[in-house]
Amino acid sequence: MELVALLSEGKETWAQASGLIKRGEWDKIIIVGDSSARDFSAGKEHEFVEFSKDNLVKMKKELLEKLKPVVKGTEVALSIASGTGKEHMALISALLSVPVGIRFTALTKEGIIFM
Repeated sequence: MELVALLSEGKETWAQASGLIKRGEWDKIIIVGDSSARDFSAGKEHEFVEFSKDNLVKMKKELLEKLKPVVKGTEVALSIASGTGKEHMALISALLSVPVGIRFTALTKEGIIFM
């Protein structure tokens, strides 16, 4: 399964994505973020999809255009521990428009869970 992890401002929220990347067995890792997320070191090979913070409709359109050629499977594990509600909405809407199924994922004390 491919992992799609949103990284937004506030690097303290990036630990969740880092843990998922390190502990998971992913077919592909896709990091989504603005220019500040380029500093993120995944420790594994990944693709970076950059988006501009704008209004909701423009963000969704930009993300859809950039994710459609990158996402190859029919379902992704999605981490949205980082980001704002507007960013979450744009990303989820773009992924559903690819179209691809979404399984929310998180790293807990027990390991990686899917919700």
